[in-house]
Amino acid sequence: MNTVFTLFADNLDRLPKHILTALPQPYFQDKHRIRITVENDFRLPENVKNELNQLHIDYALLPDKAFSDLGLIVSDMDSTLITIECIDEIAARLGIKSQVAAITERAMRGEIDFRQSLTERVGLLKGLPVSELQIVYDEVLKLTTGAEELLTACHQKGVKFMLVSGGFTFFTDRLKQRLGLDYTYANVLGVENGKLTGSVDSEIIDAQKKVQLLQQYREDLGLQEIQVLAVGDGANDIPMIQAAGIGVAFHAKPKTQAAASVSVNFCGLNGLLWLFRDE
Repeated sequence: MNTVFTLFADNLDRLPKHILTALPQPYFQDKHRIRITVENDFRLPENVKNELNQLHIDYALLPDKAFSDLGLIVSDMDSTLITIECIDEIAARLGIKSQVAAITERAMRGEIDFRQSLTERVGLLKGLPVSELQIVYDEVLKLTTGAEELLTACHQKGVKFMLVSGGFTFFTDRLKQRLGLDYTYANVLGVENGKLTGSVDSEIIDAQKKVQLLQQYREDLGLQEIQVLAVGDGANDIPMIQAAGIGVAFHAKPKTQAAASVSVNFCGLNGLLWLFRDE
């Protein structure tokens, strides 16, 4: 199978010609990407990497595949499929967003255990009316740029989409219905008398559980490893990113980028489509 080096961006007009002349020839180009067949041991020079980063142009080195060759995409929710961290915005309804967000950030960087951080953060939400979660969903939650384009391609090409989140079913259930997602998994918030109890009333979806779900559905769907793409941004996404045939760090922390086969730092989720050749 050929190996392809891809440059991709919302608009490649800003790409200097001298970068192209420094790369192997020939190449395929359209508005959003340049694809170059390269040797398996191809490495991008550091000075070119630095210039591409300064120009906000993403790049990847992957086997030559069509998008329809995939069978399953496994995606994180917060700061990946959607632009927010739901638990931080729930905390904002109590006036403690900065306190909770600081814990979230440490967990995302992998500085503290995810289970510990989730338990601590959820405990701070005790007493909040469940109705406040609906306000977060209706007024604050936004889809990441390119999410709908990616999901449309999944539906058209028969690629299953699983949302697996360390967040909450209140949000994943609504997104599943709204977007036609195939599978969703998240944590269940404890509720009593219409208010949050400050506990998680389910098995916690942590890094290991994400891997287990990825492996389970890969086997159930009869897929090869290379047919599974996993995408996320935080430290608790690292194991599933490493378990997938194609692991994507999306606008991610440095530790997550280091573990991924692809880093998408500037494009939206539609950039995942540009990793693959046309049919």
